[in-house]
Amino acid sequence: MNILLAVDGSAYTKKMLAYLATHEELLGGNHQYTALTVQAPLPTRARAALGKEVVDSYHAEEAEKILSPVCKFLARHGVDAKRVVKVGAVGENIAKVADSGKFDLLVMGSHGHGALATLVMGSVTTQVLAHCKVPLLIVR
Repeated sequence: MNILLAVDGSAYTKKMLAYLATHEELLGGNHQYTALTVQAPLPTRARAALGKEVVDSYHAEEAEKILSPVCKFLARHGVDAKRVVKVGAVGENIAKVADSGKFDLLVMGSHGHGALATLVMGSVTTQVLAHCKVPLLIVR
């Protein structure tokens, strides 16, 4: 099975990884994994003032902070995950990557670092549900 893990470094990412660790059918060397993080772009004025190199470096550093612990966790379980970093609308980008990557399953936490949240699910999760055609496992 080809599994996409949408991660943002939040407590719900940790809960998602803990869930995977307790379900052998989802975590193991017989599956392919891709860890995806999507970052919201910096405001236009900030990007213009800082310049492309500084902004790209910032996004790369932030992605590494998020993906490194996830990939280390997966490596402890014998999994070598691919890494994908996107910048843009978070929910839309997660759905696009999931749909275009021929994934069998998308796994993500129910909430994340987003400023807006609802009582049942986070706004990003709601967007992914609305746009994604891949089966989705939401860990709360």
